[in-house]
Order: sequence, then structure tokens, then C-alpha cells
Amino acid sequence: MNPPDLLSELRHPVDGSPLKWNAEHGTLVASDGQVIGRLVDGIPRFVSDEHLESFGDQWNRYDVAHDDEDRATFEAKTGVCPDDLAGQRVLDAGCGGGRYAKVCGEAGARVVAVDHSRAVDRARKLCAHLDSVQFLQADLKHLPLEAASFDVVFSIGVMHHDADTRRVFDAVAGMVRPGGRYSVWLYRRNQWWQECINQSLRAVTTRLPASILRPACHVGAVLGGIPLINRTLNKIVNFSAHPNYENRVCDTFDWWAPKYQHHHTVEELLGWFREAGFGQLQVLPPEKTGRLYRRVYDLNLLIGSGVNVTGIREKDAPTRG
Repeated sequence: MNPPDLLSELRHPVDGSPLKWNAEHGTLVASDGQVIGRLVDGIPRFVSDEHLESFGDQWNRYDVAHDDEDRATFEAKTGVCPDDLAGQRVLDAGCGGGRYAKVCGEAGARVVAVDHSRAVDRARKLCAHLDSVQFLQADLKHLPLEAASFDVVFSIGVMHHDADTRRVFDAVAGMVRPGGRYSVWLYRRNQWWQECINQSLRAVTTRLPASILRPACHVGAVLGGIPLINRTLNKIVNFSAHPNYENRVCDTFDWWAPKYQHHHTVEELLGWFREAGFGQLQVLPPEKTGRLYRRVYDLNLLIGSGVNVTGIREKDAPTRG
């Protein structure tokens, strides 16, 4: 799929009508002449960063892609083996730095990767060798794409950063064709005392300038590399324990910087899938294994862990909006 092909497939993000490409001005225009989007640096853009500016900064600053790990994480959090994606039309809803779009593209899928932030610039560089992967900067609640047109749609760790997680879920669900697969990973709701600590601290950190918060995240990254501390203290005050230092900084910043961060339950997410017309639902287990880890996970004590469900569309896609 080359850029002209993608431009011809774009739709009005509200009513779904075709958009006209104005090559002279580099704009995407509705039937009434209103400019809906612009092609900037080779990427169709329908929004600015707004409240998600921290993500654009985050993904453009840190190099966190690791091929083998990203492939394993993709499979664990979608329930889809990359080897089965050849020829499939895939939507990466909230692509961030492009790690999972790259996994899909290298597996032979035709990928449209969307993010609300400038992270799409970094993602495009990561996938520069893949002509089958194209990027959009757009609001997931108002996607400029044809409804029910994707075989596989996934969103990993994104929707809970919007003011209304459910609204994003429903809008993205509408992109799945009948018989297609939809996989979503959201932050898990922890114990009440952990939620209170998190909310209290984030009330402060979300107001801090990056010049202060970023060094604090480096402190968290140091703690995340210390044995025992990275298995105990980070269950009270969250910081990443990823083996790679740069990933730890990025993951910790990802927790404390965003304006919105909602936590959900498995039952809640399963209900959303059923109401959106999905069946054959499967609650995906965490990527990590071990009896103690799973016990703590099942007790909702792991800050930063997720609720993860995949399912197959059985009914017509819901209407837009």
C-alpha cells in the first residue's frame, strides 16, 4: 500500500464520506470544501497533540524497540501469531513508536498504524523499510477510515489515556469486519490502597514540567535495576523493572506523565466486547509466568499490569460516534 492508495481510502472522520485529495495544497477536503486533514512530512494528519503531547515527546526521545521481545509481546497481548498475518489488513490503534506495526508489517500484513501524537514520526522511521505499513495522526474516536474494513485490529496500552476509554473502545471496534479479530490491553484496576496512592501522586506528576519529571523517571529506572527493590517497592510506587535501562525510563515516564490514566477490570472489558457484538471471547493471561507472579497478578496487586481480551466480531459494526 503506497501513500496514494492510503489517501484514496481515507474517509471523513465523522460521517464516513470519501475525502478528496488536493495535491496542490496537500489537503484532504470534504464534499462541502472543508479541509479535514493535511499531508505533513508524508503523513496524513487530522489532529494535533493536544493532551497527548507527552507521548509524542516520549516515543521520539527513547529507543525501546527490541525485535524478539516485541514479537513475543504482540502475540501475548493480541492472541495472534505474527506468522498468521500475511495478507491480512491490520489496524494498529495507538501505534506509539511503531514496534507492533513493525512486527505486523514484517509478517506480511498490510498495516495502517494510527496515533494521536507525533509518535507517528518515530514509528514511520522504524518501519521505513516496510512499504506495507502506513501511518496516520488521528483521534481514535474519529478514525478517518472505512468502518468494518480490517481483518485484525489491536490496541495495546492506549485507550485508557483518553478522557473516555469506553468511547475509544467502541469507535475502534467499528473498524473490525464481521469475522475479524479485535484485541485490547488496558491498565488493570489494582487494590483500593494502590489506586489511592497512584491517584494522589499522579495529581502532582501530571502537573510537573518534563524538565523535572524526566530526571525523576531516571531515578525510577535506577531503582528498577536493583534486585528485590524492583520486585517490592514498585508495587507501591510504580517504576519499571524492564531489563533495559532506556525502556525503564520510557515506561516510568509513560506512567506518570499522561493527563489521563484510567484503570479497568476484566469483567468491565468483557462487557464492552459483548455489547459491541463480539463473541469467542478470550481473556489473555499475562506475558510473564511463575506461580508467585500469577498469584500476585490474580490478586490485582501488580501496578502497571493489564486486563487483556480478544474476540471475534459476530454482528454488524456499531454506528460511528
